[in-house]
Amino acid sequence: MMMVSSKTFSSLQFLSLLYLFTVTFASTEETTALLKWKATFNNQNNSLLVSWTPSSNACRDWHGVECVNGRVNELNITNSSVIGTLYAFPFSSLPFLENLNLSMNNFSGTIPPEIGNLTNLVYLDLNFNQISGTIPPQIGSLAKLQILRIYDNHLNGPIPGEIGYLRSLSKLSLGRNFLNGSIPASLGNLNKLFYFLLYDNQLSGSIPPEIGYLRSLTLLILNNNYLNGSIPASLGNLNNLSFLFLNDNNLIGEIPSFLCNLISLEELLMMRNNLKGKVPQCLGNINGLQVLMMSHNNLSGEIPSSISKLTSLKVLDLGRNNLEGAIPQCFGNISNLQVFDMHNNKLTGTLPTNFSIESSLISLNLHGNELEGKIPRSLANCKKLQVLDLGDNHLNDTFPMWLGNLLELRVLRLTSNKLHGPIRSSGAEIMFPDLRIIDLSDNTFSKDLPTSLFQHLKGMRTIDQTMKVPSYERDGDYEDSVVVVSKGLKLEVVKILSLYTIIDLSNNKFEGHIPSVLGELIAIRVLNLSHNRLQGYIPPSLGSLSVVESMDLSFNQLSGEIPQQLASLTYLECLNLSHNYLQGCIPQGPQSHTFESNSYEGNDGLRGFPVSKGCGNDPASETNYTVSALDDQESNSEFLNDFWKAALMGYGSGLCIGLSIIYFMISTGNMKWLERIIEELEHKINMRRRKKQRGQRNYRRRNNRIYTSYQQRRI
Repeated sequence: MMMVSSKTFSSLQFLSLLYLFTVTFASTEETTALLKWKATFNNQNNSLLVSWTPSSNACRDWHGVECVNGRVNELNITNSSVIGTLYAFPFSSLPFLENLNLSMNNFSGTIPPEIGNLTNLVYLDLNFNQISGTIPPQIGSLAKLQILRIYDNHLNGPIPGEIGYLRSLSKLSLGRNFLNGSIPASLGNLNKLFYFLLYDNQLSGSIPPEIGYLRSLTLLILNNNYLNGSIPASLGNLNNLSFLFLNDNNLIGEIPSFLCNLISLEELLMMRNNLKGKVPQCLGNINGLQVLMMSHNNLSGEIPSSISKLTSLKVLDLGRNNLEGAIPQCFGNISNLQVFDMHNNKLTGTLPTNFSIESSLISLNLHGNELEGKIPRSLANCKKLQVLDLGDNHLNDTFPMWLGNLLELRVLRLTSNKLHGPIRSSGAEIMFPDLRIIDLSDNTFSKDLPTSLFQHLKGMRTIDQTMKVPSYERDGDYEDSVVVVSKGLKLEVVKILSLYTIIDLSNNKFEGHIPSVLGELIAIRVLNLSHNRLQGYIPPSLGSLSVVESMDLSFNQLSGEIPQQLASLTYLECLNLSHNYLQGCIPQGPQSHTFESNSYEGNDGLRGFPVSKGCGNDPASETNYTVSALDDQESNSEFLNDFWKAALMGYGSGLCIGLSIIYFMISTGNMKWLERIIEELEHKINMRRRKKQRGQRNYRRRNNRIYTSYQQRRI
C-alpha cells in the first residue's frame, strides 16, 4: 500500500481549505449583492422571499436560488409578487449565472445596459412585467444566450440589430410590447432560431427577406403590427415553420403560391390585410393544415375545391372577401371541420346538402351572400353545432323547427331571407334547450308568435354569468361574431355567447298577442318585436326581464295601457313603443326620465312625461299639470261657486225671508248692504285662493328638489 507523505497530505489540506475559503467568500459576495437588491423592493414582507436572510444558506435555503459549486447558477423567482426594478440588480456580482427568470412579477423601469455583464447567461425570461424603455444593445453581448423572452411588457423603440449577434438563440419572444421601427435584417443570422415571436407591437416596414434564411423556424408570429409590402418569396424556404401568423398587418399583393411548399404547416393566419387575387389551389397539398384563416382581405375568385381534401382541417375562415361562385358540395364531408366561415362574400347557388353524421361542425357562418334554395335537412346531422348564421341571403323556406333537436345550438340567425309561413311546434319535449340568440327579422313569417317555441328556450330562463364561448381545438385567433341591432344601432359583437341573449322577430307579419311566457325568459338583453301586426295588451310579465337593455315593440297594433311593471326595469336603456294604439298614463320609474318623446310617438292616447304635462295621480307630472291647467279654471269659477253657496245656505225654511229682504232692497234702491256682503265674500275667496296657490308652489318646489336629487344620484 502506497503511503502518502505528510508533506503531500499537508499540501492537500491547504488546497482544500483554500478552495473552501474561496467558495465561501464568493458566495458571501453574491449573497450580499442579492440582499442589497431585495432591499430595494417595495414589498419587503414578500412571503416567498422571506427565506432571503443573511443568516441562512443562500444555495440551500433561499427561494428560487440554485447553485453549482457554491456559486449562484440559477435565479428563478417567477410569479413571486415582487414589486421593484432592475436598477440595483447585481449584474457584475453573478458571473456564473446561467438562468434568470423574473417573469410574472411587477418589475418596472428600464433594462440596465449592465445586463451585458451576464456573459454566461443561457436563459433570460422577463415576461409579464411592466418593464419600459428600450432594449439595450448590450444584450448582444450575451453570446451564450439560447432563450430570450421579454413579451408582455411596455418596451418601446426599435429592436436592436445587435440581437443578431446571438448565434446560439433558439427562442426569441418580444411580443405584446410597443416596439416600433422595422425588423432588423441582422436577425437573419440567427440560424438556430425556431421560435420567432414579435406579435402585438407597432413594427412597420416590410418583412425582411433574410427571415427566409432561418430554416430551423417552426413558429413565425408577426401578427398585429403595421408591416407592409408583399410577402417575401424567401419564406417559401421555411419548410420546417408549422405556425405562420401574418394577420392584422398592412400586407399587400397576392398570396404567393410558394407558401404551398411549407409542407409542415399546421396553422396559416393571414386575415385582416390588403391581400388580393385568388386563394391558391395548391393549399390543398398541405396535408397537415389544421387552421386556414384569410378573412377581411380583397380575395376574389372561387373557393378552391382542393381545400376539401384537407382531412385535418378544423378551422376554415375566408369571410369578408369577394369570393364568388358556389360552395363546393364536398365541403359538407370534411369530418374534422369545426368552423366553416364564408360570411360577407358573393357566393351563389345552394348550401351543401351532404353534411355527414360524423360532422364535427361547431360554427357555420354564411351570412351576407347570395345563396338560394332551402335550408338543408342534413344540418340535423351536425350534433355539435352551436352557431348557425345564414342571414342576409335569398333562402326560400319555412322555419326549420327540426333544428330544435340540436341540443347545443346557441345562435340561430336567419335574418333577411325569404322565409315565410307560421312557426309551428314540432311537438318534441326538448326543443332549442340552449339557444341564446334567435334572429328571424326581415322575413315574412306570419300568424301568431310561436308561444310553444318560447316555452322551450331553457337557455334564456337563467342568467348565466359563467357562459363561455365555444372552444375550438387549435383555433388560432378565431372568434364567433354576429351583427345585432341593439339600442337602435347595428353592432358587431364578438364573444357573442357570453355577452348577449337576444330575441329579434322584427319586420315580419306576426299577428295576435305578445305571449306572457316571454316574461319567463329573464336572461333576455335585447327584445325586438317591432314592425309586425301584433295586437292586444303589452303583458305585465315583461317587467320580469330584469337585465333587458333594449326593448322595441314599435309599429304594431298594440292597445291598452303601458304596464306599470316596465317602470322597474333599471337596465333598460332603449325603449321604443311608438306607433301603436296605446293610451293612458306613461309609467314613471328610475329610467322613465331618460326616454325621449319619440319612444312613445304615434300613440295619441298616451299622456304624462315626456309627451304631455300631467297624468293621473303621478306626483312628478301632476304638479306641472295642476298648476298650469287647474289654477285658471279655479280662479274663474271659485267666486261664483262660493257666492251661490252663500246665497243658497238659507234654502229651506229661510227661503221666503231671504227673497223678501232682496225684494225690499231692490225696491228701495238701497244695495249697500248687499255690496258689503259680496265684498266680504270676495275677500274671503281671494284669501283662500292665495293660500292654495302658496301650497301648490311649495308642493312644486318639493317635487323639483326630489327630481333634482334623483338626477344627481343617477349621474
